[in-house]
Amino acid sequence: MHAVGARPNFVKMAPVIDALRDRGAKQMVVHTGQHYDAAMSADMLEDLAFPAPDRFLRVGSGTHGEQTGRILIGFEQVLLELPQVSLVVVGGDVNGTLACALAAAKLGVPVAHVEAGLRSRDWAMPEEINRVLTDRLSALLFTHSPEAEPNLIGEGIEAGRIHAVGNTMIDSLARFAPRAERLAAWEGFGLDRHGYVLVTLHRPSNVDDSGRLSAIGEALCRLAERHPVVFPVHPRTRARLQQGGVGDRLAAAGVMLTAPLPYLGFLSLEAGAGAILTDSGGVQEEASALGVPCFTLRTTTERPVTIDLGTNHLLGDDPATIRQVTTAPPRPCAIPLWDGHAAERIADVIVAA
Repeated sequence: MHAVGARPNFVKMAPVIDALRDRGAKQMVVHTGQHYDAAMSADMLEDLAFPAPDRFLRVGSGTHGEQTGRILIGFEQVLLELPQVSLVVVGGDVNGTLACALAAAKLGVPVAHVEAGLRSRDWAMPEEINRVLTDRLSALLFTHSPEAEPNLIGEGIEAGRIHAVGNTMIDSLARFAPRAERLAAWEGFGLDRHGYVLVTLHRPSNVDDSGRLSAIGEALCRLAERHPVVFPVHPRTRARLQQGGVGDRLAAAGVMLTAPLPYLGFLSLEAGAGAILTDSGGVQEEASALGVPCFTLRTTTERPVTIDLGTNHLLGDDPATIRQVTTAPPRPCAIPLWDGHAAERIADVIVAA
């Protein structure tokens, strides 16, 4: 049983589902409904050719406690109705990942965690709490970068439960990048390839404080004086931008604000960008795989491999550092096991378990 519910889950889990199907595994998908905006959910599933979910919990938004609790209750009920489930597969670090892993573990159903072992060491991030606890609950831990295994060993996880497999998000990228390139989404904005900056911001640390968001907005306005800026706006960010007129100031400065984009459209903009400014973990990975310069507006990253071997640069938490963002041609990066075959390795381990 695969538990999904947020945009990154779909990208990470689609290749795993495909690989297990090719090996004859009987599977079902539970969609928690943590992301329900069309571009964050339905359009994503269509772009990825993701199988229709067998169950849809429709939890929606809410506080961390509300959302996690609703998913925990709903997913537990599904497992109680289906006692034949032999493994629950979760991915990433969203609230649904922890809630579904907890429900399964308490019912004695083994858990497999795709993208295990990532650590930011920043306990102010809800995702750090989710990923650490999910790893403690998991019987199979699938890592996607070299530093993950020592992180897990240092926390007392037995080496035999850890499997270095690579990055399934890059499996999806490898599959769909040619289509995304042909889509040339940048042309729809009247932009030149590798001549614009793509922006994504959604973390509470950046968008929930009105003063900080206003400072980020001013920095983006100045960035737009040097480079065209495209900013697909996450639903939580959209609500914050409407407060205090930040969105109006960005639009007046020429920042191109758009609704969230489907997977292929966003991947196309990533591939065509001259630089990406983000606070997203997955975007750091995709940018490095594409060779596009990435600037991360955070003080830490749970993906240090994107700095060591990729294109990622940590800006810290001062919005003034956004002035460092500049466009450049892409450069190829080689990160171990980010080769488009991670899901196949995962499927082989699961089938053999």
